[in-house]
Order: sequence, then C-alpha cells, then structure tokens
Amino acid sequence: MENKDLHLIDKQYYLPTFNRIPITFVRGKGSRLWDIEDKEYIDMLAGIAVTNVGHCHPKVVKAIQDQAAELMHISNFFVSPIQVALSELLVKISGLDRVFFTNSGAESVEGAIKIARRYAHSIGRGGKIISMKNSFHGRTLATIATGQPKYQEGFGPIPHGFSQVPFNDLDAIKAEISDEVAGIIVEPIQGEGGIRLADKTYLEGLRKICDENNIALIFDEIQSGIGRTGNWFAKDHYEVQPDILTSAKGLGGGMPIGAFLCNEKIAGAIQFGDHGTTFGGNPLAASASMATLKVIVEENLTKAAKEKGEWLITKLNHLKEKYTTITEVRGMGLMIGIELDEPALPFMQLLLKEGFVANATAVNVLRLVPALNISQEELESFLLALEKVFIIKKEMTNA
Repeated sequence: MENKDLHLIDKQYYLPTFNRIPITFVRGKGSRLWDIEDKEYIDMLAGIAVTNVGHCHPKVVKAIQDQAAELMHISNFFVSPIQVALSELLVKISGLDRVFFTNSGAESVEGAIKIARRYAHSIGRGGKIISMKNSFHGRTLATIATGQPKYQEGFGPIPHGFSQVPFNDLDAIKAEISDEVAGIIVEPIQGEGGIRLADKTYLEGLRKICDENNIALIFDEIQSGIGRTGNWFAKDHYEVQPDILTSAKGLGGGMPIGAFLCNEKIAGAIQFGDHGTTFGGNPLAASASMATLKVIVEENLTKAAKEKGEWLITKLNHLKEKYTTITEVRGMGLMIGIELDEPALPFMQLLLKEGFVANATAVNVLRLVPALNISQEELESFLLALEKVFIIKKEMTNA
C-alpha cells in the first residue's frame, strides 16, 4: 500500500479536523522516520515537541513493555509505585510541591484553571483568568477561551470569565487587575504563537503583581518543558517560579501523559473530590514518563539541547544574512522559530520532499523542535536541505 492509498481511506473515516499531509509514517528510530513506502526522513518536529528523547528510545520502549506485562491500569483510588516515584521526581525538578497527572496538555490547563479558581474562591476573589494574545493552551472549550479568536469561531457560547491582553505588556495586565481575577496564565515561550519569548522583566513583573494581589500565576510549559530549552523548564532560565505549572508533550516520550503542579498555598484549597481522572498517571503512562526523564538525566540532554540550540541558532542567523526571506530567528535551546517574510507552508512542503519534517506555525514561522538527542550530523544535513529549499523557492518565485 502507498501513502496516497492510506490518505484516501483516512479521509473517508476520520473526522476532518486535520488537513493531513499525505504521508503515512510506520517506523521511527531516534530522529529518523520511515513512511509506508520506506522513504527515510529526518524529524525536526518530534511530534510537535513530544519525542524529546527520540523515537522508540530503547529504555523507554523496555519500560513500557515491562510495565505492560505487569500492570497497565488501576483506579486512582489506589496507590501505584511508579506514579509515586514519578510524582516525587517531578516535584523535585520543578521546585513545586504537588502534582496531578492528566492525559494531555489541554487537560492540564483545564486543571490549572480549576485549582486557580478554587484557591481564589477560598479567599473571596472572583474566577477571572487573564491570558495573552497569540497564546495557545489547547482545544477544549475553556482552553480556547484563553486562546486565539480563530480557534473560537463556530463554538459559541464561549465560557465567560476570561480576558486577553497583549503579550509582554505589563501595563495591559495592570489595567485588568481587580478582585475578580483568580489567575494569570502565560507561556514563557509562545509556541503556536511563533516561538516568541517572554521578556525576563515581564515574567518578574507578573510574579510581583500576582504576589501583591494574591493571584495565581500559571506557567504553561507544555511545549517548552522537559528539557527542551536547555533546562527542565523555561522558567528556570528566567528564575521566576509560578504558583501552577502545566506539562505534557515531552513528558511521556510519546506516551500520552500530562501533569499540572502547584505550590502548597494553592494545594491547600483543594479538598477530596474537587478534581479527578480515570486514566491520568496510570502505571503504563507513568512508566514511560519515568523512563523518559531518566534518559534526559543519564544522557545529559538538557545540556545537549542548550548547546545544539545555540549552535543551530547561530547557523540559522548566518543563513539570514544570505537570504532576505528570513526576517528573524528566535528561540531557546531546541525550541526555534524561523520567521519569514512570506507564508512558511511552502517551505515546509519543500523540506518534506527533501526528507525533513518541520512545521509551519503562526502563518510565516518555520518551527523546529527536534529530539534533544538529535545528532550533529542530522542537524548539519537539515541546514544543507534548508538552504537548498531557499534556493528552490527563490527560483520558483523568479520563474
């Protein structure tokens, strides 16, 4: 069977929520993918910042296999040894006090909103949540209420109790502060918004405002966490600690698992029955996550992400000097955006033809979020392919 055959069947049965690329991947190893026609690709997307230790890392695979043969799922009414170990590790690396496991990033944000409101109500405040323009926190009804208007179209009425202000604008935040505000949610690095970094003074200012007004500060680190930026979390670069932090994507190395963490102040407002989950943090997912985090430690992948990211950004800025199509290169660690003066989709499509998987986001930004253990050789091959794509695109434009 060929790529086009599977694409046609998929279009017949799957809800048309994704404008699928007609490529069917069937195998992966490290930063390599193979499609059903056995064409090989170098993956610069990692499932959108998910396979942080590469595809099918042997230690993650073994952890999943061993756990699947022993116990895959129990109710969260009972204690799981691997979930206990994972809870302890996440608390230690985050510097927060409590964790709750979920199945996805959107579910983590929903939980963060709930506990922020629960805390606010416990001290007599309202439940309003302030988010930033061009943010992305998920696709559920509450998370689209925090996000971009284009994701809200056709899904009204949108839940109330949310407002948006410009990113990196403290004055806009101050103008929104009242006794009705329960929390402020922000991505230290906006992913879907085009890899846009928060200013250090901005996050410090948010922390100060939240402290002064007893408001919960929520950091969405679903894309920027788990070693991607060269630290466990992007917050560590800024030296600003939130009250609540959301995680998912890279947390399970490909296995669906998310989490939200909070400090003891927020946790103190939670009572038995206030929140729950059937599958969140079950033994199988927790085993995959624990193995993934151990690999990041053992292979020193936070350091690798920092060094490779700095090298790649330098090389991309050299390309910027040669090709005026590139207007800016932004990023931290291996979370990088190449802003173009035209739509990024055609460049993504040309890269696919060359055997490289990347992603177009925010219309004109080429997003690169490869595995943290991608090899130097693979990165160099990508740069050669990218320059070739710029040349091809220029010739197409001039033709």
